[in-house]
Amino acid sequence: MKRRALISVSDKRGLLEFARRLSGMGFEILSTGGTAKTLQEADVPVTLVAEVTGEPEILDGRVKTLHPKIHGGILADLQNPDHVLQLVDHDIAPIDLVCVNLYPFEASVAGGASEAEAIEKIDVGGPAMMRAAAKNFGSVTVVPAPDFYDEIIAELEIENQITDETRRRLALAAFRRTAEYDAAISDWLGGIVGEGASSAAKDLGTVPAATNDAEAFPEHRTVRYERVSELRYGENPHQRAAYYAEEGAEHLLGGVETLQGKEISFNNLYDLDAARTILADLTDLGARAAAVIVKHANPCGAAVGGSVAEAYRKALASDPTSAFGGIVALSGEVDGDLAGEISKVFTEILVAPAFTGEAKEIFSSKPSMRVLVAGPLARPTLSAKHVTGGVLLQQTDTVEDEAEYNLVTQNHLSTEQHDDALLAWRVAKSVKSNAIVLVKDGATVGVGAGQMSRVDSAGIAVEKAGERARGAVAASDAFFPFADGLDALAEAGVAAVIQPGGSKRDEEVIEAADRRGVAMVFTGRRHFLH
Repeated sequence: MKRRALISVSDKRGLLEFARRLSGMGFEILSTGGTAKTLQEADVPVTLVAEVTGEPEILDGRVKTLHPKIHGGILADLQNPDHVLQLVDHDIAPIDLVCVNLYPFEASVAGGASEAEAIEKIDVGGPAMMRAAAKNFGSVTVVPAPDFYDEIIAELEIENQITDETRRRLALAAFRRTAEYDAAISDWLGGIVGEGASSAAKDLGTVPAATNDAEAFPEHRTVRYERVSELRYGENPHQRAAYYAEEGAEHLLGGVETLQGKEISFNNLYDLDAARTILADLTDLGARAAAVIVKHANPCGAAVGGSVAEAYRKALASDPTSAFGGIVALSGEVDGDLAGEISKVFTEILVAPAFTGEAKEIFSSKPSMRVLVAGPLARPTLSAKHVTGGVLLQQTDTVEDEAEYNLVTQNHLSTEQHDDALLAWRVAKSVKSNAIVLVKDGATVGVGAGQMSRVDSAGIAVEKAGERARGAVAASDAFFPFADGLDALAEAGVAAVIQPGGSKRDEEVIEAADRRGVAMVFTGRRHFLH
């Protein structure tokens, strides 16, 4: 019996060559609509599905392959004698190969298609045939994308058939594709349904902290990830790892150009995310240039300045010892002079929006150093933390409007201290809690991170700052439960503090600040980072 291949594709890359080769091997080609027309115009022998079913395509092509003559030929288990007899009884010929790819729903929606246009791009017959062929991979070869054409032709030319292993692997690819497709439709329709909810539900960045809006966090959430790269190892050399990006979303390495350097590691990516996130917060402070140096996901230096070079020098001076082997993120172009300075310090990764030719030449002498070109990092609406067997989902933490801040002490902040307070507050948001950050003259001078006691964090920040603590502004990511943390900062000469407030002992802390001549601002919002 002559072998039959059903071909119905939206993506016509490689179609003609693939169909010609199949036809040359003796396959009868069955096809529909635009695919059949393309084959006919290229003089590739083709049998219309309507001729097989005895029924025309109807409903503007919505119904054309949904027929027993097609699905019976696809789903029949040819190892089952009863199935074979039923095919004979109903005059249905087997279909040996099903080459289908689906209507471009995702691309249509991404291109701004209207609701009516998007609905017409929801494929029904394609997924049905793809799933049917994948289910019956013991008897049928499913070809879910043009990427498999060469492999199929090569195997047929050598073996005159497709091996069980290949059919099984293609079935897996087909089921993955239909799962992705259905998830994309579900996400789109969920967005349409959600349009009737409150504006807070539409924009999670505006949802008040106390809201319990079910629309903001639906009962079911489908997220698809695509592997971007395999990594040499994970946090430790004995752990295997890979980097996956959420499909359809901007991600950490999206649009990033690698100028040079070794493969980026698991820990590099984690630190790079922290560096680019902090840089995005600092650039919100205005037109001043910004620089961030991150080590083990915490900033060891962050600064703003009149130029990128100035900002980098100030960030480096914050803690030059910890900066060794760190991740550097800059807000502006790197020229030759700045490249010369950076190249003197061992740097794992440098990321900036642009590099001059001279800068590239200088860094080329450091081939292991990873140099990346990247613009501003987009902030996601939601952020996730994985726990065993699940995920914690929350709104992405953002810095609140300065208009909400309140001066709670008799002492006031100078203009310079005010600016330093805003910088310290943004840096503290990205420091592991408990966090204390000291800033002076537009740069961090001491960072206390990840301690179980806020007093200990204050002590570390003060120790790092040394004499630079005098006149500095301190930011605390959460309130002071007792006045002892404030006392430790004041004893070191800290002139002002910015913190959320909200402790039962706020009055005691305010009294301690007034007694020691320290200005203090309450923001009304904490920024824990566990």
